[in-house]
Amino acid sequence: MATAVQQEPAYVLHRRPWRETSLQVDVFSLNAGRMSLIARGANSARSPLKAQLQPFQPLLLDWTGRGDLKTLTQTEVRSGPVLRGTTPLYSGLYINELLQRILPAADPHPTLFAAYIDVLAELAGNDDVEPVLRRFERSFVEALGYSFAWDLARDTGAEVEPGQRYCYDPEQGIVQVPSQQVRLRNLPGDALLALAEGDFVSLECRRTAKRVMRVLVDYLLQGKPLHSRTLFSHGRKEPTERNQ
Repeated sequence: MATAVQQEPAYVLHRRPWRETSLQVDVFSLNAGRMSLIARGANSARSPLKAQLQPFQPLLLDWTGRGDLKTLTQTEVRSGPVLRGTTPLYSGLYINELLQRILPAADPHPTLFAAYIDVLAELAGNDDVEPVLRRFERSFVEALGYSFAWDLARDTGAEVEPGQRYCYDPEQGIVQVPSQQVRLRNLPGDALLALAEGDFVSLECRRTAKRVMRVLVDYLLQGKPLHSRTLFSHGRKEPTERNQ
């Protein structure tokens, strides 16, 4: 039996041509999670949908259908922040690709949806994107059940201590004693303690957070590449510690 949904808050993650004149649109919605919609005729020159179905644009969507592919029936555009400049734009594309490629389909995550709204607003008004990205990555992995305590060594149960060095493994979290499956070593305890408090001020904290989150994201990708990571290297400026 076909289901009909009306006025569902959603954002476009990715879109691609479908058949001759339509688009297949991957969206992240409040109550339905990540899903794919067919926007019939949206790829034709006369359709207003081609301009409306853009990434980072707040939308209210109606759809109907059964199975994995639903049919978009109505689109309402809402006002929202605009990502201007290379760094915020590429960072937004990175976040969209995380959601599209890793988040399970048809699995609602209202808290993550709220975090997505917040991160777009932060990216729109901030060129220092690294803390913004790391905070969203935390919300993302927490929604998937991969959160961990930055200030606790899981293997020993001891609190992280300043001046000590630690390791990280996606299946365990922070660990004190290296083992064969450990993916990341030599993490400074001082930085881990600061990150536990959400402190991204020092360069050491930023580097540590980026190293850990990249290992975890790669683990969740299961060997699949993230195309958005190549944008900086192919663009006009190279990635730095202040970029993703």
